[in-house]
Amino acid sequence: MKIFAAIYIGFYEVSLKVFELMARKPIREIDHVRARVEIGRDTYQKGYIGYELMEELGNILSEYKKIMDGYGTDSYTAYAGGVFRGIKNQLFVLDQLYIRTGIRIQVPSNSEHRFIGYKSVAFQEEFHEMTKQGAAVVDVGGGNLQITLFSEGKVITTQHMALGTMRLREQLSSIKNSVVHYESQMEELINKDLEVFKSLYLKEYKMKYIIFMGEYIMELMKKIEKKGNKIISTEKFVKAMRKLYRKNAGQLASELDLPDEDDPLLMPYIVVYTRLAEELSAEEIWAPGYSVSDGMAYDYAERRRIIRPMHDFDEDIISAAKQLSIRYDSFSPHIDALTQMASLIFDAMKKVHGLGKRERLLLQTAAILHDCGKYISLAHGPECAYNIIMESEIIGLSHLERQIVASAVLYNTYPLEDYEELADKLDQDSYMIVAKLSAILRIANAMDRSHKQKFKNVKAAVRGKQLVMTIETGDNIILEKGLFMLKADLFERVFGIKPVIKEKRVLG
Repeated sequence: MKIFAAIYIGFYEVSLKVFELMARKPIREIDHVRARVEIGRDTYQKGYIGYELMEELGNILSEYKKIMDGYGTDSYTAYAGGVFRGIKNQLFVLDQLYIRTGIRIQVPSNSEHRFIGYKSVAFQEEFHEMTKQGAAVVDVGGGNLQITLFSEGKVITTQHMALGTMRLREQLSSIKNSVVHYESQMEELINKDLEVFKSLYLKEYKMKYIIFMGEYIMELMKKIEKKGNKIISTEKFVKAMRKLYRKNAGQLASELDLPDEDDPLLMPYIVVYTRLAEELSAEEIWAPGYSVSDGMAYDYAERRRIIRPMHDFDEDIISAAKQLSIRYDSFSPHIDALTQMASLIFDAMKKVHGLGKRERLLLQTAAILHDCGKYISLAHGPECAYNIIMESEIIGLSHLERQIVASAVLYNTYPLEDYEELADKLDQDSYMIVAKLSAILRIANAMDRSHKQKFKNVKAAVRGKQLVMTIETGDNIILEKGLFMLKADLFERVFGIKPVIKEKRVLG
């Protein structure tokens, strides 16, 4: 048995959850402590965290440290959310909090943050069946919200929108006292983005379920479902939410049995949940009550092999990449052939490249997305593909991994720049991964340059100082052979071995 603690610093509170982790048993929450701190207001107004707020955070974390020690915690993870990403004095604040409390706080990228929260629901039994029938996983936060669509169990898209509750509140702060117009103005801010999202992504797909994550959702569900059900009809949910409109913060707090009678974020959450429920047009809503803190526990337990996921997170990445490739009209038999070829080469060179399963997944993702930029520009396809990948949320990939994939795609065509030129984007280890993946991608791509899949029964093996690609073909492959040799230069420089094609002629 392990005792694990998750600390999360959000826009308006600092929470501590303590979990009991046991093999072959569900994760059990044994304590949950929350402290209200409006960090978001400080960061929005000033752009940094001031002395008084830092002192308050230090005191809270010190108390949490005592609680963790009291439980005999074996390990912990401490995350600061989006509220910390943009502050000017982030490094100084993190350093001072560590010195004062001994708690080391990580600031994950948006991709990492959302993925950790997503894990908390993806580990649940209901998730698999819901995503097979069509589901939208909606994570509402203070700074933004994220929607991931599933159809037939596969990821369709993940979209990030600047519609967080704290952000909306600050935008409407000038009319906050005008109760008559507050909710309608907030809806106007939300509606345009949701309309665009629907027109781009919901034309071809029908969602049966909305899976809501975020603050207050459980309190709202308890108001609607007295029996404690976590699944209700969308119609019933919207009707109940609309009844809460026009109530002031004190009335809402009383109805929902909340301690803070002057909570300025409660109404923004109600409006956001209501409009999402109306626009996504699902039949039912599931609010499992999990958060990023729960996700930290599941992530830790998975990495320590205490539990095993039923859900295939790697398949999410491949599915999202394929959908992105389809959206930019680049998915084709060539993409399939290139992905298989690149994977074959990767597998044959395990003892040479020293990379692992995760890097193989990144190579496959790069192969699937390598041509998506041509939709925008045939002349500058690689740069466009790089930008498309960097601006797309691919659930399961961290920001750095997205950078590796985008760079591998870029340098599949362009000369690989020296490390010093890329040091602001990649550390040395990541640079080496980019070099290896792009070198493999280059020769794999050259073998199907005509996009006609001329090679059959391809085999790859390292023999001495050569990578021998044995192929069968009945076609003229002069173009492929010539391009293969031209693309071999980076491969030889990176790996110190020469790729060669050994041809076996077969009758058509």
